This record gives sequence, structure tokens and C-alpha cells, in this order.
Amino acid sequence: MSSRQAAMDITAQYCQKEMQAYGSCVSTNPETWQHHCHELKMKVANCTSSHPVIQKIRSACSKEFVEFERCLREHQATPTSCQPHVGRFLGCAETVDLSGA
Repeated sequence: MSSRQAAMDITAQYCQKEMQAYGSCVSTNPETWQHHCHELKMKVANCTSSHPVIQKIRSACSKEFVEFERCLREHQATPTSCQPHVGRFLGCAETVDLSGA
């Protein structure tokens, strides 16, 4: 199992309700999700920040994640234009050593 898959599994296992609510909000507010879904995004962040595997990936890949979030802010109407940023973040996540996490 890759680091990315492990992080996604952990997020889904421990934060499923928060992830579903946030994903639903983003889907139903394609042009204003950054504003409308901020509180739900923070709930996901709070939920996931307490798990050591996710903490390790966030720490190791913080630069890539920040660039991805910046892209989303700058391209709110066309979030798909941030696919290269997602790819860089996920590529980084796959290289994180999770031993001891």
C-alpha cells in the first residue's frame, strides 16, 4: 500500500463524515466553495491533524500542499486547472517514510 493510499484510508476511516460533508459542499458550490465550505474544510483539517501518518505527510509535503491550496484560491472558478499541483503533492506523499508513524 502506498503512503497516499494509507493516508486516504486513515482519513476515510477516522474522518469520513467530515470528508463527505466537505466534498458535497465543494461539489454543490463550484464557484464559491472556497468561501462557502471553509468551515467544513477546517473540520476536516482538525480531524486529520491528530493522526500521526497524516501529520507526517503534511509535514514532509507542506510546500506542495501550500502550492496546491494557493492554486485553488487563485483559480476558484476552474479548480481542475490545479491538477498538476495535486500530482506534485500526491507524488510527494508517496515518498514519505511512514515507519514509526
